[in-house]
Amino acid sequence: MALQDKPTNLPGLFVNSTAVDVPSDFKITDALALDGMAFIFEGQGLVGRGAVLTLSATGPDRIEKLATQWRELCSKAEFDGGATPAKLLAFGAIVFDSQSKVTSTLTIPRQVLTVRNGKATLTNITTSRFATPTTLGPEWFAPVAPQKPISLLPGTVSESGFESLVESALQRIDAGEVEKVVVAREVTAKIGRDFDPRQAIVRLTQRYPSCWTYWVNKNFGASPELLICVSNRKINARVLAGSAARGTDPTIDEAIATALKASAKNRHEHRLAIDSLVGSLLPYCANLDADSEPFSLALPNLWHLASDVRGTLDHRNSSLDVLAALHPTAAVAGTPLTAAQAAIRQLEPFDRGVYAGPVGWIDSTGDGEWVIALRGASIGHGTITAMAGCGIVAGSDPAAELAETELKLRPIRQALA
Repeated sequence: MALQDKPTNLPGLFVNSTAVDVPSDFKITDALALDGMAFIFEGQGLVGRGAVLTLSATGPDRIEKLATQWRELCSKAEFDGGATPAKLLAFGAIVFDSQSKVTSTLTIPRQVLTVRNGKATLTNITTSRFATPTTLGPEWFAPVAPQKPISLLPGTVSESGFESLVESALQRIDAGEVEKVVVAREVTAKIGRDFDPRQAIVRLTQRYPSCWTYWVNKNFGASPELLICVSNRKINARVLAGSAARGTDPTIDEAIATALKASAKNRHEHRLAIDSLVGSLLPYCANLDADSEPFSLALPNLWHLASDVRGTLDHRNSSLDVLAALHPTAAVAGTPLTAAQAAIRQLEPFDRGVYAGPVGWIDSTGDGEWVIALRGASIGHGTITAMAGCGIVAGSDPAAELAETELKLRPIRQALA
């Protein structure tokens, strides 16, 4: 069932949760479903199966529309009073641009398996009071069929075309139109109807365990950037802006990390992203604190300049409400935001869809985790598309920015190989 923008008849849902046993050698990726969803970090998280309901919205206020629908849906839901507290859960995929032709969604799964701290909980969400499973059936452990390797090739923007795009962005910066603008390019491949992304998702969790692996509404990847995590009113966020390729020699690798922290260009880009995030969060928080200095975050193929932000959420707001205020950040759009978004629409000859938009989950208490959809791909009608972008500021070099996009595409290329 799918409902769009302003539904008038949201159904009453029934939610129950129970603790379940899993095998001693169980890994959360064992439970990935072809018709499912997932959000995994360091071997823990949520895996969903099926869909009871999908809420959708479009336009500039798409996140606010979804937040309103979600509140109404939660207010009508009935929860069991068993030993394991039940919470309604949804997985979300929000498009980057308010003018996108792609729809933003919240999908409520039929079942959710939550694995945290060695304990597993099964949540059933139904439209009736019929008895629901209290154990994991064999469908939760179905093997993943191996897939043929996929090679992603340039889409509407060639490699030389991307360098020209960066040159155009630099001209806008020189003209004073923007201070920073994030531009992206796409790579794509044809796929068959039997394409199964689970093998690629498993590979991403294995190679990038400290990233947030997401699988929501035909979008999957391993994002290094936590946009917002809300747990018991506590907020955590991580900003990434500024990057450099890892070195093959430990001494050289350390020197690269040190140089990244000292780079005036990268620190400037990073400061713009931090200021954007903090400014957007302040009205929603009782208190807020950001790292005074960025740190170098090591991923298998990249160093990133990173800063963590912590705070306490005002009791009136949910993670979706905060998301509406945060997105898009300077890290994925630019500065000033309105001018940067206009520049992106004029420079990029494609629709980003969910790329660089928020993906994650929310529960009926308002808690949730949302990352930026990076280092991943989207499944379309017979195609798969991946995107990667760079923050362009004064002093950016087009050839270096092209090389950076290739580094950022490496995780998904390797996952599909």
